[in-house]
Amino acid sequence: MLIKLIGNEIIKIFGKIRSLLGFAALAVLMPLIIWGFSKGATGIEQDIIRQLGDSFIIVGSILNGFLVTYITMNFLWVHIPFLLMLVAGDVVAGEGASGTFRIILTRRVSRIKILFAKLIATYIYTIIFITFFVIMSLGLGSLWLGIGDLVVFDKGVLILPQEMAWARFALAFLFASFVMIVVVTLCFMFSSMVNSGIGPIIGAMAIIIIGLAIATIPIDIFKTISPYIFTSYFDIWQKAFFDPIPWVDIGKDVMVLSAYTAVFIIISIIHFIRKDIST
Repeated sequence: MLIKLIGNEIIKIFGKIRSLLGFAALAVLMPLIIWGFSKGATGIEQDIIRQLGDSFIIVGSILNGFLVTYITMNFLWVHIPFLLMLVAGDVVAGEGASGTFRIILTRRVSRIKILFAKLIATYIYTIIFITFFVIMSLGLGSLWLGIGDLVVFDKGVLILPQEMAWARFALAFLFASFVMIVVVTLCFMFSSMVNSGIGPIIGAMAIIIIGLAIATIPIDIFKTISPYIFTSYFDIWQKAFFDPIPWVDIGKDVMVLSAYTAVFIIISIIHFIRKDIST
């Protein structure tokens, strides 16, 4: 029964135009970004070469699909949560707004099964979206610009050979997907509380923006609060490119993010079980 419910929820998610907006945005944006790099990104290359100094002899171009993907992840990962929230914010609230809960929740299927079907369907959508991002960034970038050694910045300049870069990107996208799961769970929690899809999106984005500000602005009081805010661990994917990989820190980050995710799910269950469908 649960698998059938999940299938129905996936069909409903992909049947809405807003669910396809993120895919359309990436389908336009990523080729444009890669095309821009292919036409010349001498400023970025010169900055990296300047930091390498006289320690290395550069043969060919360091601008390749790996570097473009790494740079794109650094600036685009702040915007991707919004595209995912367009779905997560509406998956429960949309049913309340349309009044279909009056029919759905009167069936013999328990509310918890219905809620988890929607949550799992949202997770599946998130994973599909991240997979599409991988294809459009790393896949298309590698085909268009080729591959080579990856230059990243970790307490200086770190050069990862291309054989190692593939594994590091796989790890980075795994961690990034986990972060996006936390984001959509937060938005899903708000969606279970209201009957409007706009409120959860605005509420979740506001919390993330405030949390990121506290985590990044170097103020003493913020440094004290930062370890207790889940947004402080959103950079876990970047640690996949450190050498050596800080597995202990990554383990702590995963534990904190998992705890927040569990809290969001519990709150969602409590609100959904008590949800009033008579008004």
